[in-house]
Amino acid sequence: MGKKKETITIYDVAREAGVSMATVSRVVNGNPNVKPVTRKKVLETIRNMGYRPNAVARGLASKKTTTVGVVIPDISSAFFAELTRGIEDIANMYHYNIILCNSDLKKEKELRLIETLLEKQVDGLLFLGGEVTDEHRDIFAGSSVPIVLAATYDDEDESRPYVTIDQVQAAKDATSVLIEEGHDKIGLIGGPLTDPILGYPRYQGYKEALEEKGLPLREEWVRLGDYRYHSGLQSAKELLTGDEAPTALFVINDEMAVGAIHAAQDLGKKVPDDVSVIGFDNIPLADQVRPLLSTVAVPMYDIGAVAMRLLTKYMNDEPIQENQVLLEYRLELADSTLTKETQTG
Repeated sequence: MGKKKETITIYDVAREAGVSMATVSRVVNGNPNVKPVTRKKVLETIRNMGYRPNAVARGLASKKTTTVGVVIPDISSAFFAELTRGIEDIANMYHYNIILCNSDLKKEKELRLIETLLEKQVDGLLFLGGEVTDEHRDIFAGSSVPIVLAATYDDEDESRPYVTIDQVQAAKDATSVLIEEGHDKIGLIGGPLTDPILGYPRYQGYKEALEEKGLPLREEWVRLGDYRYHSGLQSAKELLTGDEAPTALFVINDEMAVGAIHAAQDLGKKVPDDVSVIGFDNIPLADQVRPLLSTVAVPMYDIGAVAMRLLTKYMNDEPIQENQVLLEYRLELADSTLTKETQTG
């Protein structure tokens, strides 16, 4: 391992350039009150010496680090990857850096990451897609910086800023597509009902759609997976085997929905002739399976972008008209359902 280089300080630059440390500071911070000749000389000295301003020290002086902490539950998820891209694009636009942390869907790790980011003096925090518990609320209450939720919400704190979609209504609309096709045997491949952000709301939308049309919610037509392909595959094989098998499936995310399509095909069933399948999220996988997957298109990029813009307003004390935002979603109906069109909800 090579020897660590000696750190170049603002004092070293000032001495080499023959100016004061205050002048170097003004050049580094873009202060216009520096003569062009002096500015050029200082910048050349900085470049030649390899000087890097100490962001921590600058943050302590200005009480701002131009850094935003972002906590996501699953870095391998296409949903959160696209959402994070929206965050980063807006962060760059407003000259903020982001520190991205993955909680691996583990609550204790999530809480620890939030504490760590706040200790690092981030200017703001974005919390993505996880359940807001009492432990989260305790940490948030003690924070001196703004916190915005993205793709989630706090069902006990009506003042907490968030950006998401109406999960219940979107699931209800997706199930209604299958009902309108004439199906009265509609199965559900859901997530854990203990998940108040995705699992339970999307189950609730399915349930409400059936109730409004007077259709039974039969427990034998419900399977709860873990949002992954193989749980969708296995759940669909269980549901589609037997004389009383559903003729349509609402699957609460696309990865499990693709598994359901493959399960139907493995059982010799044609999609959508024998069984219709509709998913949720509209991740790239929806366009990569055959038949093309009908799905609820969630504006993942926009959720991230709007949440980050809302956070910049809080960090810069800008006027805020609305701090709890429900974005529109679309029904992208393709080849896995009999109905093929786009509807906005």
